[in-house]
Amino acid sequence: MYVDLTRTAEDAPKAAELRWRALRADLEEQGAPRGTLGAVEEAVLAELRERRSAGLVLFAADGEVVHSDRLPGPPPAVPARVSPLPHVLPYLAARGEPLPYVRVLVDRRGAEICCVTADGGRRVFEVDGDEEYPIRKTKASDWNQSRFQRAAEMVWKANARKVGREVDQAARRCGAEAVVVAGDVQARGALLEEISEGLRDRTVETDRGSRADGADGAGLDAEIARILEIKRAERIGAVAERFERELANGQRAVAGLPSTVRALRLGQVESLLLEDDPDSPSRLWVGREPGEVAMTAGELCDAGVEEPVQERADAALIRAAACSDAELFIVPPDDPYAGLGVGAVLRYTIAA
Repeated sequence: MYVDLTRTAEDAPKAAELRWRALRADLEEQGAPRGTLGAVEEAVLAELRERRSAGLVLFAADGEVVHSDRLPGPPPAVPARVSPLPHVLPYLAARGEPLPYVRVLVDRRGAEICCVTADGGRRVFEVDGDEEYPIRKTKASDWNQSRFQRAAEMVWKANARKVGREVDQAARRCGAEAVVVAGDVQARGALLEEISEGLRDRTVETDRGSRADGADGAGLDAEIARILEIKRAERIGAVAERFERELANGQRAVAGLPSTVRALRLGQVESLLLEDDPDSPSRLWVGREPGEVAMTAGELCDAGVEEPVQERADAALIRAAACSDAELFIVPPDDPYAGLGVGAVLRYTIAA
């Protein structure tokens, strides 16, 4: 369930409460169990009192909320649903693919490194250079200027070398898809020369943020979000291109709902491509187990599945992909590859 908690007028708290009441009435009409509905209501009312978010997504079952998350903006206009499988597509599309990254705030003395994993875990640590003097070059009138300038440059390079080693290690630990380097211009340049060549291809510089001021108030978080969004688009583009290439060659790719369902059932899918269409009318039949998915109820009954039920196709596909360790790529409506529907890149093929 997706709850809009935005407050843009004087009567906004009342409006948000009325929106929740309408959702609650809808859930009651769909036959939501009383205990589960009570758990959801408790979570929503607590969020209304705290006023901590503009939107809330909730998944509940058996009298408890099993997952909830705050949204930075209003949620998509999706009806509340009582169904065997959660309607997760709007949530995953709004959240975006979580990409691990490293943020580096560097100066001539060292750096602050923040390592963010795909599950949101954060580790922040300081790296202080081994060299302290001289840090700054001398003015033109200073005695023995050139000697001090060379000494300063050597200090920067030595400190950058130490920071570079730490950045390489941090990126390996969290599997960073991107490294964002902010801070002193000269120190950034020295650092880029010291990090490994492979990592340099994933590194982006920005003028926002500094080690002295930290990331707060400098717009660095917004810049990182923008960079990660570009990386997500690049990943979708890369897998879509591979999908089209494999499909054209008649090799490790399938297109369309029936072929994709069969491949998921056989555990062939390496990457599932799914268009972001929350209003899609496509439906599949599912059983209790994630791999029990088919175009018709008869297929599942023939396989020994008792009491199959009909569900949203995207919900069934996402569950099957997640439980077979397949990657999921949701293609946004404005993406160049929008319109491909559903398809998959395969781990292997099966001879006819």
